[in-house]
Amino acid sequence: MAAPKQVAQNVFERSLHGQDLEHLVKQCAPRSPQAHPLPPRLPALNDYSDDAVAQRRALLEGQNLRLDALTVPPTLTAQELAGNIENFIGFAQVPLGVAGPLRINGVNAQGDFFVPLATSEGALVASYTRGAYLISYAGGATAACLTEAVSRAPCFVFRNLVESGQFLAEALSLYDSLQDLVTGSSRHCKLLDMKTVAGGQEVYLIFEFGTGDAAGQNMVTLATQRICEFLVDKVTMRPRRWYLEGNMSGDKKATTSSFLYTRGKKVVADVTLPGRLVRRFLHTDPESMFHYWQISFMGGVQSGTIGSQGHFANGLAAMFIACGQDAACVSEASVGITRLAVTDEGDLYASVSLPNVIVGTVGGGTRLPTARACLEMLECYGDGCAEKFAEICAATVLAGEISIIGSMAAGDFAQAHAKYGRRPGV
Repeated sequence: MAAPKQVAQNVFERSLHGQDLEHLVKQCAPRSPQAHPLPPRLPALNDYSDDAVAQRRALLEGQNLRLDALTVPPTLTAQELAGNIENFIGFAQVPLGVAGPLRINGVNAQGDFFVPLATSEGALVASYTRGAYLISYAGGATAACLTEAVSRAPCFVFRNLVESGQFLAEALSLYDSLQDLVTGSSRHCKLLDMKTVAGGQEVYLIFEFGTGDAAGQNMVTLATQRICEFLVDKVTMRPRRWYLEGNMSGDKKATTSSFLYTRGKKVVADVTLPGRLVRRFLHTDPESMFHYWQISFMGGVQSGTIGSQGHFANGLAAMFIACGQDAACVSEASVGITRLAVTDEGDLYASVSLPNVIVGTVGGGTRLPTARACLEMLECYGDGCAEKFAEICAATVLAGEISIIGSMAAGDFAQAHAKYGRRPGV
């Protein structure tokens, strides 16, 4: 990516630290382990015993690393973390707050919720709480999970277009045989569709799965592995090479394809806010918020964002960390659209659309004690709760969008961060 000349020059000068370029080049040269020995490897890599944890911590402390605060909660043993972490040494602690009450009148999520948010960013919980109050006083947000699918996109490589075309024809003819393979890999996993992308030498097969109440990343990976092995064994035109993921699924990245369709759960939430409540809670008015939304929408378009929104990632990241979700999935889940309009009555209509909310209420990190406790706060732990949780995510994001747009329109964004985002006296 391009950098302006002066920016590049400033970065370069800072990198020199007053030294000449020749010294910097030597400093950045590879340092071979033979000439510069590496620190010792961590011991007992897949051993979750207390003794193994102590060995790893001792090694790191021997490297002058402080681990005092990374203690294991007394309610949890290292052995219980097998499948969630490797090289375990302790716990990182992130402050946990709650935003709410947030009233939701969803297809699956109905009631008043206190939403757990794990973050160290001052002002974030306060902002989401303000938006939640406003939504709740207006009667609550409507939310719906509209569709869901988790994709995996293997790639098969051939010598030429004729070979790739022959393989594609055979693969299409075998589609009806694939469902049994998927069901055999997991009772929760179902094959929903298969899209095809053919180039010259390459064929991408984009498989879309239903994953029940699990986020499903590992589930679809294992199912796709079985499908690929089956296809390679059955077709007459075998590929020269094949790869389980050809980087077309949108896994843990923002992509136009996932934005247009869905990877995870597509959820939408909206609310109509009376003008009097906007003025009371946000110290601005619907027209001012609508005008700011227009400016921010145009700014997003000109900067090349996929979708257009204020800060979906703030609320989603905090919820994902609190509730045991895969935090890296925020990269795709935070793609979406915020929409504002002024009604004929002078009230404010607001909605959010999130096409890629990858969440689960079973498996993965959801079984860890604090994650389970946070999901249970929302009555979202276990089977039958994933769509409800996705709707709560959307309504929470809506609260955050309303609050930040109101803050920008009222001109108090900086003051709010000065008040909540800094320690007293700092």
